[in-house]
Order: sequence, then C-alpha cells, then structure tokens
Amino acid sequence: MHPRPSPIAASLYTLRDMNADVIVLHGPHGCCFRTGRLLENDGVRVVTTSMSENDFIFGASEKLEEVLLKVEELFNPKLVGVVGTCVSMIIGEDMKEAVKNAGINAQVVTVESHGGLGEGDNTEGAIAVLDAASNQGIISRDEMERQTKMLKKATEIEKTRGMAQGSYIKPSYGDNKVKVANIILNAFKSNKKIAFILNSKKETSYLFADILNIPFREYFPENEYTVIANLDENVGLPRIRGHASNITKELLESGTTVKHITGGLDEYPVTGIKAEQILNEGNFDLVVVLGVPHAFPVEKVNSVTVAVTDGPRLVEPLKSLGYDYVVTELDAHSKTLGTDKIVPSDLGDSLRGLMEIQD
Repeated sequence: MHPRPSPIAASLYTLRDMNADVIVLHGPHGCCFRTGRLLENDGVRVVTTSMSENDFIFGASEKLEEVLLKVEELFNPKLVGVVGTCVSMIIGEDMKEAVKNAGINAQVVTVESHGGLGEGDNTEGAIAVLDAASNQGIISRDEMERQTKMLKKATEIEKTRGMAQGSYIKPSYGDNKVKVANIILNAFKSNKKIAFILNSKKETSYLFADILNIPFREYFPENEYTVIANLDENVGLPRIRGHASNITKELLESGTTVKHITGGLDEYPVTGIKAEQILNEGNFDLVVVLGVPHAFPVEKVNSVTVAVTDGPRLVEPLKSLGYDYVVTELDAHSKTLGTDKIVPSDLGDSLRGLMEIQD
C-alpha cells in the first residue's frame, strides 16, 4: 500500500553502480525526476528524451537517437545506459534499434524497464540491468546470477519482514536518540559485552558505519566490543566494492577493527543470518544492528537489541520482530550520495555529544 522505489529507479542506481557515465531516460522529462537529480551528485549525467503527448501516439525513436548523439558530443562517455519508462514501454518503442541507428562510440546498455516490470518490485529493474549487462559481457553470467539471487531475497525480506507486507504502516521516528545513546554508553560503562553489526547496503553504509567510527576504546579501554560487518571488498559491482574499501580503510585509520566479515554490501539479505550465527558463539549483553536490521534474525538473539534504520515505516515491523529499541536515520540516501567518506549520523552525533559531556 505504500509508495516504494520503482523498477526504473532501481535500474538507474544499478547502472550507477556499474560506473555508467551517462544514463538516458526514454520518457517524459518528469519521470524519476528526484532519482535523476540525486544521481548527478554521484557524478552520473542523467538526461531524458522528454517524450511529449504527440510522442505517446507516434513514437519517439528519432528523439532517442538525437539525444544519444548529443550525449556523445557533450560528455564523450565510455558507458551509457538507456532506460525505458512506462510510456516508452507501453507503446513498444524499439530502443535497441534506435541505439543501433545512433551508432555512438560508447558501449550502450539498453534496459527495458518500467513501473510495472514483473510484479512492480523495484528489484526487477536492477535485475533487468544485470541481465542486459551480462548479455553484453560487461559482467559475467555467474555474477549476474549471484546478484539476481540477492535481489530476489531482498524482495522476499521486504515482503515478509519489512514495509512491503501489505497492510498500511504509519510512519514513526522510533525511540529518542539520546535515550538510546545513553543505553549504549551505560553498557560500555558497565563493561557489558557489546556487538555492533553493520548489515547495510550501497552508499548508505557511509552513514551507518559512523557508529563504528566512534573512538569507544579511547573512552572505555577495558571494553573489548565486537564489530561484525558486510564489508567484503571483493564482492559486487565496481562502485559497491569501492564503498566497502573506503569504509574499511577509514575504520582502520580511526582504530576500529572489524572482527568478522560476513559478506559484501550487496549481500545484506543473507549476511544478517551469518552475523547471527557469529553472535551465538558468545553471550552478548547488547547488540546494535545498523542499516537493514530487518534482514537480521533478531528473534534468535537473547540480548538487548537496538535497530538503526533509514525507514520511518520500518519502525513498527522492527519492533514486531523483537527489537527493544529502534532509531531512524532520515535522508540516508541524500546524505551519502556523492561521498566516499563516512558521514555523521544522528545517533552518532548523540553518542559523541554525551561522551564529551561525560568526559
């Protein structure tokens, strides 16, 4: 019942993660406006063929050819994505033929995506990009199949444990961040056994990793807390691997050691299960799960638990799953687009503020 990202938006983000230089949206100029503008912050040029009412009837293949030629003239790209929209797909535009006729020098990935692709799940747009890229040899078939499996698992989690369960969920901003920050600091002061689990995806990891970047050991040298993270630098598309590498390097520089690596940033649908298995090898008093906490089987953990999420509509489902406290970090996507460094989070700022006061 809730508005969710469309397959078209997922196609754009996946092309971004392949390091596409330019993306051409074949549709009206307002289609995926916000996503297109945000991706400009990540260095991707997003343009549109600006299909009009007349084009809805007679087609706009020539417009697509003209835009591709203009893109080559302006940006001299190496990799271009051409993404269909509801309009161009409904009228049956032959985008591949238009790309062939344009004959630009760049490699072009043509993606027949639209708002109702598959069952309308946003992940179907990402799968369409992966399939097209695999057919052109940009990624291997094995990599396409691995990522497709992860994306389908992500959809399953959203429909069974997240905000896509069907009924209406009222947005909530969760528990007071200062209160939760005090709970975490009191656990450190009491020398409790604490685990931080980073189970996040894509660029939002730069925000959720902020908690791990706090110098807890300087304030609580006797507490050997544990960090578990899905920061495998050898898994995923080029940009995704880069995010994992950047975060790992910055954490090491700040003195934070990740004790257990559960997988890559695009494997968050399954890395939460591995994190839970690691946790159950020891008895932890406090567990803080950052990023996509509903992909972590909290119901199997006998600890005080804190979930840190970016979704106001995830607060209720997370509480239902068994989390004791839930904190929301708003605008995680917009705060992290275009960065290659860890950015401050609201909970992180609350922790730092309290630690300075109590120092």
